[in-house]
Amino acid sequence: MLSLIKSPADLKKLNLSEMAALAEEMRALMIKVVSHNGGHLASSLGAIELIMALHYVFDSPEDQIIFDVGHQAYAHKLLTGRAELFSSLRQLGGLSGFPRREESPHDIFNTGHSSTSISAALGLAVARDQLEKNNSVVAVIGDGALTGGMALEAINHAGGLQKNLLVVYNDNRMSISPNVGALSQYLSLKLTTQEHIVLRERVKSILERVSPQRGGRLIKRFQRAEESLKSFLISPTSFLAAWGFKYIGPIDGHDLDRLVHALNQVRNLKRPVILHVLTTKGKGFPPAEENPMAFHGLGRSKMAPSQGALQEIEPPTEPVQDKRSYTEVFGQYLIEAAKNDPKINAITAAMSQGTGLEKFFELYPERAFDVGIAEQHAVAFAAGLAVAGLKPVVAIYSTFLQRAFDQLYHDVALQKLPVILAVDRAGLVGEDGPTHHGALDLSYLRLLPNFTVMAPKDEFEFTQMLDLAFSLPGPSAIRYPRGAVSGRSQSQSGPLEVGRAEILRDGQDLAILALGQPVWAAMEAAENLKSHGLEATVINLRFIKPLDLEAILKAAQTGKIITVEENILQGGLNGAVSEALGRLDLKAPVKVKALGLGDDPVAQASPAQQRALLGLDAPGIEKAALELFGKS
Repeated sequence: MLSLIKSPADLKKLNLSEMAALAEEMRALMIKVVSHNGGHLASSLGAIELIMALHYVFDSPEDQIIFDVGHQAYAHKLLTGRAELFSSLRQLGGLSGFPRREESPHDIFNTGHSSTSISAALGLAVARDQLEKNNSVVAVIGDGALTGGMALEAINHAGGLQKNLLVVYNDNRMSISPNVGALSQYLSLKLTTQEHIVLRERVKSILERVSPQRGGRLIKRFQRAEESLKSFLISPTSFLAAWGFKYIGPIDGHDLDRLVHALNQVRNLKRPVILHVLTTKGKGFPPAEENPMAFHGLGRSKMAPSQGALQEIEPPTEPVQDKRSYTEVFGQYLIEAAKNDPKINAITAAMSQGTGLEKFFELYPERAFDVGIAEQHAVAFAAGLAVAGLKPVVAIYSTFLQRAFDQLYHDVALQKLPVILAVDRAGLVGEDGPTHHGALDLSYLRLLPNFTVMAPKDEFEFTQMLDLAFSLPGPSAIRYPRGAVSGRSQSQSGPLEVGRAEILRDGQDLAILALGQPVWAAMEAAENLKSHGLEATVINLRFIKPLDLEAILKAAQTGKIITVEENILQGGLNGAVSEALGRLDLKAPVKVKALGLGDDPVAQASPAQQRALLGLDAPGIEKAALELFGKS
């Protein structure tokens, strides 16, 4: 049936039973493709009926639908003419794992980070009215995104403007990690406890016995009083009315008939509306329903279909390297450190599992804080802990830490507070694509006064940097990549010295400067260059702030330098080295070739493919070196 759906207009030709069959067909296809390509499975499975109902009632792209985060929008892609391309999901040259305007006119707004949809939708609604158009604007938000302050700022503004705007709150009571915070609890709270049910029945029985004639009227009054109390104390109706929104719900997010009916109702209200929809994350795939966190974001070959039923998780078909990930190394280190130091606290922003802190949360619940999708608050909260003499460690993905730049500067750097940033997923992250690459952290962290910024090339150096961070009187950041540690270690023994680089290889013809994961590609390229008669110095800088000027001077004496970084070239390692060369009193000019990320966003592909395309692997570094010498 999916082959008949070339646009949302084709969906409108189906009856409800046909739509239900189409939903199951889409589920099977999602599981099949994600089992091979990786992707965000549980969220997309849970939103299938909701997305079908939206496209059935509204007329995309004239009516504009924005998906917050966007990792739940696979059904949207399938219903908007991309079913035949769906097998290319997250692959080089294929469909993005998130909505992208460049991919389809139905993708109204590029998303990948959380809590942006209501702000963007309000902007579209204001523009619609100024341009005297009549289309609907819908923001689909959930999966924890309402714990982000930006979403609440947008709700406040939208309620004040009273524009025709529909916010669909997809409530599956789960984000990547379980939802946290008073707001999440408030919106999901219901008077359905066993104690309340028993109390209600007892009161009803007493009223019927005491006054048989008036019992019915008294019971109705009691029920009205109960509803009034519920509305006053716990109903989202009164809460959202204060923000200027009409609240409708909650309704079953997997009941197509009810969804279509509700959406047709709210479509004509012409005011800010929140439709509360209850869904099950991982719907239709029992393993994902039972463990939605495990099936939130999957790598390749984490499962395989079995006779179309897709019920079982199977071992990866590719050989697995017996190496720990940097995330695992960090999590284990912090557990051991916290045993001996009660002042250590861990903070994350809705990513306790993704940042390796899940076990820490179990062992030290009073010193572990998941603040929700609120990176700004996480950093300022850590600053408060530091002022009081505690030792806060903030673990956030590089791409999400960007959101807290002002807090890093104003609340941490200016006060010289000993906050430690564990910057996970730094550099290229593969199939998640441009919105998730840790491409900016070297540049923006290097700008911050009083910060020490470092990156390890191996597991041993990583633990040394963590040791060093806890000994520093001021703030520090350690950036490390997604995936396994190198498994190779050539680190010098003894503690690290702040700002001291490591000379891994001596050569007189050129110098290759790197830090973090690219160090190993630089070493391999240096070995390959020997066959061309070139001897290269390889320097593992380890610190980008402060920078080792003696090491830069040593590199400059070769006359030719290559910088290698998984970061944008502007302001990162290339910028730091170029600035240092300008400050040094050099006797002769130095040719510098910079390898890194340019202005064009790096599309989704495997990390190895991305490095090859950017020339950040050993052959790419070798090629750059030969070009410096005019060789091919």
